[in-house]
Amino acid sequence: MDWAKYRTTTFDELIQADGQPRPAARRLVEYLGGLSGREIAERQLAADVIARVMGITFTVYSDGRNVDRTLPFDLIPRVIPLTEWTRTEAGLKQRMRALNLFIGDIYGKQQIVKDKVFPAMLLKDSVNFREQCVGMQPPLGVWAHICGSDLVRDGDGTLYALEDNLRIPSGVSYMLENRMVAKRVFPELFETSSILPVDDYPAQLYDTLAALSPRPGDTPAIALLTPGVFNSAYFEHAYLAQAMGIELVEGNDLFVADDDCTYMRTVYGAQRVDVIYRRVDDLFIDPEVFHADSVLGAPGLMRSWRAGKVALANAPGAGVADDKVVFAYVPKMIKYYLDEEPILPNVPSFLCHDAKERKYVLENLDKLVVKPANESGGYGMLIGPRSTKRERDKFRKLIEADPRNYMAQPTLALSTAPIVTDDGPSPRHLDLRPFVLSREDIYVTTGGLTRVAMEAGSLVVNSSQGGGAKDTWVVDMSDEGMDGESD
Repeated sequence: MDWAKYRTTTFDELIQADGQPRPAARRLVEYLGGLSGREIAERQLAADVIARVMGITFTVYSDGRNVDRTLPFDLIPRVIPLTEWTRTEAGLKQRMRALNLFIGDIYGKQQIVKDKVFPAMLLKDSVNFREQCVGMQPPLGVWAHICGSDLVRDGDGTLYALEDNLRIPSGVSYMLENRMVAKRVFPELFETSSILPVDDYPAQLYDTLAALSPRPGDTPAIALLTPGVFNSAYFEHAYLAQAMGIELVEGNDLFVADDDCTYMRTVYGAQRVDVIYRRVDDLFIDPEVFHADSVLGAPGLMRSWRAGKVALANAPGAGVADDKVVFAYVPKMIKYYLDEEPILPNVPSFLCHDAKERKYVLENLDKLVVKPANESGGYGMLIGPRSTKRERDKFRKLIEADPRNYMAQPTLALSTAPIVTDDGPSPRHLDLRPFVLSREDIYVTTGGLTRVAMEAGSLVVNSSQGGGAKDTWVVDMSDEGMDGESD
C-alpha cells in the first residue's frame, strides 16, 4: 500500500500532517506499506467474504428498498493509544453517572427542575417522558443500563461527545464481528501488537442483566425481546442472544399472569422470566399502557415491571435523556449531580427554544447542522453547507413552528481515517460509538464501533444510510513487547 499520495485536510487518525504515521499506528502503517496493491485487494475481498458468511447485515432505508445488505467493512482499522483512551473512558463513565441520576431525579423529586438548572418547559414537551414511570425506583438506581455514546473528533484533534443513545442503542455486534474479521485478515499484527480485547462484552452484558434479577441467588432467566426478523438490527438481536446464551423472544412468546410475574412460553410449559433486554421501543412494549394495537410487546409488562417482578433493560422512560436538546444540558448535569467538571466536552449546541439562539440558527442555516430532538440514524437533519435554499426554507418553517424540537451544531471538520480504494488509501470521515454498561460499577468497551462514511467528503456515517465500519484498536504502547491480545 502506497502512502506517498495520502493527503487529508483535517485531523487524521492514522497519519500526521507531516505524512508520518501517528506513534500508535506506526506498526500498522508500516505493515500495510509492505503489502502490494494486489495483496491489499485480496485481504479486503477476504474480509468482505468473511462478513458475508457471518451474515453481518443491516437494513439500508435511504434507497427506498428497505433490504438487508452486508455491512461494508473497511480493512484498515482505526487506532487509538491507550493513554488517550483512559481519559475517554473516564469521561464516558462520568456522563453515565450523571445521566442516570438525572433520569432518576426526573421521575422522582425533579430537584434539577426546581433548582432551575434544567428548564421545566423542556420536560413538559418531552416526547420521551413517561408518566407511567413516575415514582419508580429500578434495581441499583440504574435506568440506562446500556448506552452507546457517539464521539467525534474535530479538525484540531479535540474529541467531543456528539450524543448519548439511551433508548435502544445498536451496533455492538458489529463491533464484535469487526474484530473477528480483523483477526482473520491480520493475524500477524495481533500476534505482535498489544491490541486490547473487546470480546468480553457479551459476558459483561450478561452480568449487567443478571444483576437486575428480582430473584437474587438463583440463576436468572433472561430473554432478549426483539420486534422480529424484519427489524433493521435483527442480526444483532440474534447474535447477542446466542453469545449470552439467553432466549430470543418476540412479544407473543411472553405473557403476564395474575401474580404479576412475566412468563415465557416454551415447549416445556411456562417459564418465569426475570430480566428482559428489550430491543422494542417504549410505546410498543405493553398494549395495556401504550399503543393498544401493538403486537411487539406483551400486555401487562409495565405492570410486572412496576411490581418488581421483572427487570427491563433499558428501563422504560430512560429515553427522557435521549433527546438531542437534553444532550446540551449534560455538562450542567455533571456539575449539578457530581460537582465535577466534564471530562469530555459536548459539541457546542444552539437550542432553538431559546429566542436568541434560535435567531442565530435561522440566520446561519447554511453553516450549521440542524437536528430534530428525537430522530436517529441520521434522519431528519439539515447539513447546512451542503443544503439547497429549498431545504433551508423548509427547515426554517419547521423550526419556527416547533422550536423546542430543534437544535443546531457547528459543522465540524470531522477527523478522517484511510479506507481501501482502487486508487490506494483515501481519507473518509468517521465517528466512534463506545458502549457503556451501568450496574454497581460501570464498564466501557475498549474502543467501540467506528462508523465510516464510505463516500468521499460525506459526513453521514450511519449504517442505515449506507455507511460502513472499521475495527477499532486501542493500543497499549507501553506493552508493545508482549504478545498481542489476551482475548
